[in-house]
This record gives sequence, structure tokens and C-alpha cells, in this order.
Amino acid sequence: MIGYVTLGTNDLDTARAYYDALLGELGAKRLMELEENGFTLYGKDMTTPSVALTRPFNGEPATAGNGNMLAFQMQERSEVDSFYKKGLELGGTDEGAPGVRGDEGPMAFYAAYFRDPDGNKLAAFRLGPA
Repeated sequence: MIGYVTLGTNDLDTARAYYDALLGELGAKRLMELEENGFTLYGKDMTTPSVALTRPFNGEPATAGNGNMLAFQMQERSEVDSFYKKGLELGGTDEGAPGVRGDEGPMAFYAAYFRDPDGNKLAAFRLGPA
């Protein structure tokens, strides 16, 4: 149902370098670049959900939305840990270290939260027991 999610940036070069490395961890790459507004689409291919970066169309500064978050689903807890660590190594900031949220059971929610250099909130999560 979701085609792509767009995140605003004020520093396209920094954002592209950050997401080149971060999303590369998931096997994603740049699929499209439009220089007039910097729209840059990342994904595995054009048929699966993607993430886009862009300078705002209205020319106003990009700001991180309060309550907005982009969550990436992982297959293993170790992938959550690795993605979170990579996000921080690339200049992101911590919003919640990896760990179980709620009960450790058949539908355990293991997640980590961080912000990119523009302040956009990101998460990595895995559902299920350890």
C-alpha cells in the first residue's frame, strides 16, 4: 500500500551521504535523482516501498515532524542493533537504544530509535521472540 515516504532536508549532500551508507546496510540504493529540488529516491527496486529525500517544494526550511517517524522492519535483532549503530556512527542522534518494548513473548517488539542529521526520527524493529 505504501509507495514511498519523503523526508525533508536542508543539506542535500549530507543527507545523501547519510542515507547512501545507512540504507546501503539494507541493500537499498539511489533509484532516482531530480536535481531541480534534490528529490532522491532510495530502494531496492522501483516495485517496492521506497524512501525519498528532498528539499521542500515550497522553498521553506525542512523541519522534522513532531510525531512523525519512519520505521524499518528487520528480520533479526542483530540487524536492529547494527542499523541503529550505523545510524549513530553516521552522525545520527540516539532516541532509544535497542531493546524489548513491552513483554518478551511471541509478539515481542524489539526496537531502536534515532534521528538523522536533519532531525527526522527513524526506527528499526523486529517482531517476535529472540
